[in-house]
Order: sequence, then structure tokens, then C-alpha cells
Amino acid sequence: MTYAVRYYTKTGNTKRLAEAVAKELGVEAYPLSTPIEEKVDILFLGNSYYAFNIDPEVKDFIASLDKDKVGKIANFGSAAMLNSTYKKVKAEADKVGIPMIEKEFHCKGEFKGLHKGRPNEDDLKEAAAFARSLSAFFASASVNPSLGFIK
Repeated sequence: MTYAVRYYTKTGNTKRLAEAVAKELGVEAYPLSTPIEEKVDILFLGNSYYAFNIDPEVKDFIASLDKDKVGKIANFGSAAMLNSTYKKVKAEADKVGIPMIEKEFHCKGEFKGLHKGRPNEDDLKEAAAFARSLSAFFASASVNPSLGFIK
């Protein structure tokens, strides 16, 4: 299995989660400015809500992805007010034909005094566990080269 970790952050919260995910997978976490150049089975994509939507940089990054290089996207992130960005990210991924893994990781993130100290050490451990569980699941799944991973 091959993995890549990319993230978008304005506060540093999602970067911290991305680093925990990447460390668990044995890869480096990079900002969205680093393109996916080689084929990866799973792209772990960290992002958050900004003004009730995903940032245009996240949309542009997803639009730039090559469906022949990215097998699936796993969504993760943090936010102070809203929860999952899954539906927004999936809408963008659908446009380029890259499937999303339904399981995702989300935690609270500190912003303007809300959720002070988040993500905390427990959140980082849970983010790593999320990566570990997906890695284990897909490593044990059957592989069909034309369809990707199937149960």
C-alpha cells in the first residue's frame, strides 16, 4: 500500500493532525502546494471549514488530482464550529472521479478561544489510530487493479 498525506491549514491545527497521520503511515505530511506526482493508493487529505465551506485552495487541489494516480481519498480535519467537511470534499472528488473512503476523522480545533488546546494529545492519538485502521483494512482487502480496493 502506498500513501500520501496533504493538508490545508490556517491555524496549524490540521497540520498537527496531518503530522500524526503521516507518522503512523511512515510518510511525510505536506501542504497542498506539494502535488501528488507518483501513484498512491490512499491520499489522506486534511482540511477544515472556513466561512462555512472548504477553502478554494482545497477545491483547486482536488481539481488538480489525476484519478490515475490517486486510488481513494481519506478525509480528516478539525474545526471549531462545524463538523465534517466530508460532503464538500466528496463533491469535489466526484468531479474528478476519485472515490472517497466513507470513514473519516474529525475533531474540535481551537479557534479564537473556542476549544482551547485542541487538537490535543488524545486527538492526535485518535488521528493516528484512524490512519492505522484504514491502513490495516485496505492492506487486508482484495485488490482489483481496475476498480481499486474491494471488500
